[in-house]
Amino acid sequence: MSLPFHPLDPDLFSRAQSLLDEEWLARDPDLAPMLPTVLARNVGQDWHKAGTFRHHLVGVARSLSVWQQPRDVRLLGLLHSVYGNAFVDLVKFDPAKERARMRGLMGESAEHLVYLFCTQSRTQFVQRVLAHALEADGSLVLEKDGQRHVLTPYEVAVFIIVSMADTIEQWSSWQDDVYSRFPDVQQRPQTAHWAASLWPGPMRPTGRMLHQISALGQALQHPALKDLLPIPPVFAHCSQNLSASDEAAASALYWAVVQQDQPLVDLDVATGVLENAVRHNPWVGESQMTLAQLYLTAGRRDEARAAASSALQLFCVWGNSWDKRVQWEAWIAWTRILLQGATVDGSWPERLDKLNNLALRD
Repeated sequence: MSLPFHPLDPDLFSRAQSLLDEEWLARDPDLAPMLPTVLARNVGQDWHKAGTFRHHLVGVARSLSVWQQPRDVRLLGLLHSVYGNAFVDLVKFDPAKERARMRGLMGESAEHLVYLFCTQSRTQFVQRVLAHALEADGSLVLEKDGQRHVLTPYEVAVFIIVSMADTIEQWSSWQDDVYSRFPDVQQRPQTAHWAASLWPGPMRPTGRMLHQISALGQALQHPALKDLLPIPPVFAHCSQNLSASDEAAASALYWAVVQQDQPLVDLDVATGVLENAVRHNPWVGESQMTLAQLYLTAGRRDEARAAASSALQLFCVWGNSWDKRVQWEAWIAWTRILLQGATVDGSWPERLDKLNNLALRD
């Protein structure tokens, strides 16, 4: 059975490649003017999930840039928690005193989105989108403090897309444990809860949140929403669903190989396990990248080239990594090495120590 590999889109790769440089944000004409103000609030020193708060804000903005979102949406990504929210106690700007200043810096429409995103219930928003509670015109009713608040169709589309980027940037198994079954968070007995709290945990990829991202993305196919903003390219432009069972199976299979629970002396078992991981979840690059390396090691160059090219496409599609053990840029760098090794005759080393000497040739 053939594997569901993806062709590499040169235009998408070019967009992603421009974001590999750590200075990309300083060159972005829409985001760069806000950068000194944000950095002055010590966002680079605050802990946040798999890195610092700065890493998180920049990572969300990066996905939105890959997804070609307009200025206000990318600004929301960069500033989406700076007024604080129910999940992150990182109030970098006091909404009671500094909204006028922020409006002056980013513009009224962008600041409105930031304030709304920080002050409305994110849990309730996700619950209602997943429950198909959108009105016929694409609007969505939320409740806060006994009052109804109606999000416009544009606000709904913006919040869905930013929520997708926010989730893929930060979620790993540690949050799977701490925020079990989000958005329907269940309070556990304290002993069980604190047993799950040792940060950062084993750093497994999430086993359940890609399913939720795919469901959020499919909501963008609502007739009143689908033409409001560029549809993110993930899950075939949000047209495909990843089931919860397929995601769980793929994550477990991938992790079994990564942790070397499968024998690597003879590659056929580990290769078969990874191939099944890809069949269950063809929407992330890490399992396909790892499969490409196994193919290369076995001398299966054509299959390695297809797997590495598909993995590179998926890394570019997301703008963030699914497996948080190393940064997005590093996943892309190694995948390009694998693709080069599968393309150039004799470029893949036979000696293990020569792996340290690999470099891109273009």
